[in-house]
Formats: sequence, C-alpha cells, structure tokens
Amino acid sequence: MDDIFTLHRGDAPLLISLPHDGTHLPDDIAATLTATARRVPDTDWHVSRLYAFARELGASILVPRHSRYVVDLNRPPDDVSLYPGQNTTGLCPTVQFSGDPVYLEGREPDPAAVAGRVERYWRPYHAALAGELARLHERHGRVVLWEGHSIRSLVPFLFDGRLPDFNLGTADGASCTAPLQRRLVEVLEAQADHSFVVNGRFKGGYITRHYARPAHRIEAIQLELAQCVYMDEATTTYEAGRAAEPQELIRRMLEAVLA
Repeated sequence: MDDIFTLHRGDAPLLISLPHDGTHLPDDIAATLTATARRVPDTDWHVSRLYAFARELGASILVPRHSRYVVDLNRPPDDVSLYPGQNTTGLCPTVQFSGDPVYLEGREPDPAAVAGRVERYWRPYHAALAGELARLHERHGRVVLWEGHSIRSLVPFLFDGRLPDFNLGTADGASCTAPLQRRLVEVLEAQADHSFVVNGRFKGGYITRHYARPAHRIEAIQLELAQCVYMDEATTTYEAGRAAEPQELIRRMLEAVLA
C-alpha cells in the first residue's frame, strides 16, 4: 500500500500517526482545484521529518502519501463536525484554512466521489492504523497512539490570535489516563522556551477520539505544533536549526509516554 501510506513497524508500545503529512494530488483531482489549492497550503509540513528520530525510540510511524484535500484522514467518514459551532474543514475539504475555496466553481466532489475517496484512501489508512495498534497492544498489553500535527501560527479563519507553540489534545482528558496527561504537562512545564496549552482550540481530532480506549490501555494524544517553531511559515522551508529545540522537547514527551 505504498501508494496510499508507508508504515514503519517498531517494537515499542507507541504508534505515531501523521495523517496530514501527505502532499500528493492525483491528476484528476488536481484538475478540479484552484491554483492556490494545488499548492496544498494546509499541509502539516515536514512533520515526518520532525518525528523521524522516533524510530530510535522504537516507535511505529504511519504516514500517508496524499494531501488532506483528497480526503482528510482525521475526520469521521460520516463528516460530522468535530467542533460544532466553530469554523473547521470537512472530510473532503471545500474551504482552505484561509477561507478561500479549494475547488474551481462547480467542480466540488459529489457524494459518490466523496464515498469513492473514502474507500480508496481513507479506509486503507485506518485499517493500517487499527492493525498496528492491535499488534502493539497484543505484544505489550498497552499502547499509546500519538497524533503528530502542525499548523500555521496565525489562522484567523480557525482561531483568534497566535496559536501557542505546543497544543496538547486529550479530548478533555477522555483519550488518555490522568497520570499520562500529567507526565506530559510536567515535561512542558519544565521548560520556558515554548508556550503551550492543554485541550485548547485543538482537543484531538477523529483519530484521537475514535481509537482511544484508556480503560483497555489504549491511550491517544494529539500534539498540534505551531509551524513557526520549526520552519519558515512564509516559504514552508524546514529549518533544522530552529527545529532542534522543539524536536528535543517532543523527544522528552515521547520518552514520558514510554516511561
């Protein structure tokens, strides 16, 4: 399934899912998009590079090939809003984070096209995710699903003001145990270089909420990073020097997960 996703299988009780890292647009879909949308500006840029070190920790890492504009892997297949009453984007987004349209006028996918994308791209990713969670849980008796995301620090369409650097989401405490959340918060509190919030604007998307079963020792965490902490937002260029410090902080958080 390399044309849909890549899965690195590790041996630790940790699965890192990066559902918005993909950038590929099939030609038939690209032909229906606006010029700005074809540049896939709402990508979680470079998160697979940011998390590459996690292989050293024994983590499994799941990465899609295709852009969220094809289908958003972190939305439910019935497209029910995850944040009722707030601006957001859907299963097959028709609006960019800028508020501009994704599609040329009259070229939006119809319900049959959306259903086809769910079957072609969404279900294989989720089957791989569920299968790897099951494998790691059977091996260790516990597993943590870590959802790695990033977004521009200023997106007025979605939130007011500048986003904190680190945005930890646990579905208001429902997707992981209190001790695990406390360990992660302690890591963030022990440093002074990056702002953070827990269960702020980003509480965790569909994947975090759907797969978490804390009572069965399957926990899920979402980390939404402000992209300015590791890259140039204007050019979408990864900056290794800038990324080194937040990357080390993420490492400490993942080590707390595995503790």
